[in-house]
Amino acid sequence: MDEDSSEKQGFLPHLVELRERVIKSLAAVLVCFIALIPWAPEIYNLFAEPLISALPEGTSMIATDVIAPFFVPIKVTFFMSFIITLPYVLWQVWAFVEPALYANEKKLALPIVLSSFLLFLSGMCFAYFIVFPTVFNFIVGISPSDVQIATDVDKYFSFSMSLFLVFGLSFETPVVQMLLVRLDIFSIKQMVAFRPYFVVISFIIAAIVTPPDVVSQFMLALPLCILFQFGILLSKYTLSKSKADQSSTQ
Repeated sequence: MDEDSSEKQGFLPHLVELRERVIKSLAAVLVCFIALIPWAPEIYNLFAEPLISALPEGTSMIATDVIAPFFVPIKVTFFMSFIITLPYVLWQVWAFVEPALYANEKKLALPIVLSSFLLFLSGMCFAYFIVFPTVFNFIVGISPSDVQIATDVDKYFSFSMSLFLVFGLSFETPVVQMLLVRLDIFSIKQMVAFRPYFVVISFIIAAIVTPPDVVSQFMLALPLCILFQFGILLSKYTLSKSKADQSSTQ
């Protein structure tokens, strides 16, 4: 009983700290969200710009739900608030786990957290600035002339969020490769041998998770292949740097 009570007493401060950091993270997102609410329509217009610019002149997006014109900009603004405050949220996560890490793990963990955020953000930017305009212009261009294009705002939001998630996670490929190599799950040689198979897998993944058009599938598969090669180079660099650090400390 004494051991159980001492374990509970030792575990309780961690739960208290976790609760405080979760509250701080949620508060940061909420404060940013409240600050951005007055600009919700403008934020949504910016969010919808890739599709609006591709639509034929005289057409616009529609709302089939009565409350959609209000709630969709609110959801987009909340998503924007989360992205803006994500570095602070990740810092709270880092501050919580940092005391439990060894010195060599701290050197690895912080760069992984930062690079993961930057790569995820890069994937979203790639989708917004490159994939969206290309795909929307392609779809509008091949549509029959007697078909009037009128996309629902809520469906556009769901479609965009899914692609943001797909491209954001896809851009995490180099970080995953680096972790697999550092944890001795895969070697560099095995990754190089797996590269031709990964090309095939990339196109299969793109065919499953992207819209059923060749353009969007190709625009996901090609970056995945490039990122996989970059992951191999990054894994080689981090592995050689780790060996150099170990030899210098001995």
